[in-house]
Amino acid sequence: MSKITANYFSNNLSEDVQQILQKALTRKQEGEFSREQLSEMASELGISSNILETTEQKWLAQQEEERSRRTFNTFRRRAFWTHFAYFLAVNLFLVLLNLITSPSYFWAIFPVLGWGLGLFFHWWSVYQSKSEDNEIAFQKWRTQI
Repeated sequence: MSKITANYFSNNLSEDVQQILQKALTRKQEGEFSREQLSEMASELGISSNILETTEQKWLAQQEEERSRRTFNTFRRRAFWTHFAYFLAVNLFLVLLNLITSPSYFWAIFPVLGWGLGLFFHWWSVYQSKSEDNEIAFQKWRTQI
């Protein structure tokens, strides 16, 4: 077998081992089996304790990253809905004030449209943007917590 072919099989085997171990770690966390059982299964498959430990550390880091992203998304959604509530309250007040003080000229439309445009962009950045800006905002938020 050539060196390239051996490396190919080694890399694919390593990826397969990583996937198997990640699934096993998920099941371990769900309480399906203990750390000792996981170690036994790994040794039966010919997986060293170093590989198991490295994979577990990667898996834990991945789980922490996912938890942080969920927390960040929740934080941003709450901020949007707070913004939306203020938008409704203030603009409802302005429309009522407009109708009471000068019903012949509907000036309240200007703050409603201006703020509504800003609210739309806020909504877009929270719910539709999967861009680099979202990643930058996540990294900035992460350093602040």
